[in-house]
Amino acid sequence: MIYKRIAAVAFTMFVVATQVKAQERLTLEKAIAIALENNYSIKIAERRIDIAENENTLGNAGFLPVVSAVAQKNYTSSHLRQEFFNELQPPLNRRGVNNNNSAIGPTLSWTIFDGMGMFVAAERLQQLEEAGRTNAKITIENTVADVSSAYYQIVREIQRVRALQNALGISADRLGLAKANYEVGAGSRVDYINAQVDYNGDTAAYIAQVQVYKNAKINLNTLLARDPLNDFTVADSIYLQSNISIDQLRQSMLNQNPNLVFAAQQRRLAQLDIRALTAQMYPQVDLVGGYGYNTTNNQAGFGVRSARNDIWSYGARVSVNIFDGFNQRRRIQSAKINVLINEDQEASLRMDLVGALQRTYNNHQNSLQLVALEEENFRIARQNVDIAFERYRVGNATAYEFREVQRNTVAAETRLIEAKFNAKLAEIELFRLSSTILQDGTRQ
Repeated sequence: MIYKRIAAVAFTMFVVATQVKAQERLTLEKAIAIALENNYSIKIAERRIDIAENENTLGNAGFLPVVSAVAQKNYTSSHLRQEFFNELQPPLNRRGVNNNNSAIGPTLSWTIFDGMGMFVAAERLQQLEEAGRTNAKITIENTVADVSSAYYQIVREIQRVRALQNALGISADRLGLAKANYEVGAGSRVDYINAQVDYNGDTAAYIAQVQVYKNAKINLNTLLARDPLNDFTVADSIYLQSNISIDQLRQSMLNQNPNLVFAAQQRRLAQLDIRALTAQMYPQVDLVGGYGYNTTNNQAGFGVRSARNDIWSYGARVSVNIFDGFNQRRRIQSAKINVLINEDQEASLRMDLVGALQRTYNNHQNSLQLVALEEENFRIARQNVDIAFERYRVGNATAYEFREVQRNTVAAETRLIEAKFNAKLAEIELFRLSSTILQDGTRQ
């Protein structure tokens, strides 16, 4: 068929040369694997998990005692001159009197009751760690969705390249025919010039589309955190899933969408804030203990010449906030209001996600219908362009009529490509919303 021909011109040789460089065959699964390993957003989310795990300890929650120690050594050098009321006692006049004192004292403080605040703190640290994991899952699923969309963007652009390449081949055939007719006197110079203009226009469109295709590959390489100029090839076509159940997707979304899970975790953290503030209204009981070791070396010539003291101390300390101007009650009331805010935000997010899922599903179903329609249109258009070219070749159709048929064929193929791409984007979004995008069966 004429539609399948490619013009034997120098320009197409250039295009082939630009595609020969592609060595790597990049599948979607491989692209996702590279992104999960290299993407910087995912790395940052994983390091934040490491921080949350590092913070989630018994010591940070307040369960363990706090032990501190102080060691001190003091030196003095003095010049003494003292006179006494007792005239019989001679004055004391000494130079270079060196004294030194040392002290070592470890202390211990251990909170054994704080209104259950330490248990609330431990639960809060656990919730923060889980929230960090959920946030990482959000980042991972969004990245997988972005990589999938960028991958199929490349598939769409290469399909457009091929569509314009086919159109360019037809324009080259038409240009050759118009030139031959003009040279033998069977055609006009106007037809020949128009054929040249149309061919140049198709060439320009083709060059621009090749650039769009290259930029799409750069975008994917950026998501994969690798060299933007790393060349590769992708799949030739877009596979669409038509047997998607909206009920299953909705149930999966309500159960495991990480944004909903994160909202629930934020609500629980707000509830823990109430318990933590309430715990501060109870007395705090601490066990305290310590040991002191002091030495004295006095060369002044009076008082204690040298001494050593070992001091043990232990006991209990109880502290309670009796009145703080009702500030604690105010903080608890604000925390309760914050819980209501988090509950409303969670409910609002749930409704937004349900609505987004239904709209995306409708878009997906509509795109599938458009794909079926455009496939039929394109099949007819391909047949029509062959008929039109044959009629133009034998002189039964004008160049304008043939050009219109050619344009309609390119438009029909473009609409088909767009319909498939839009259906795939909707499919990817459905799997992202339902948190099933990491499953193998949804990444075809």
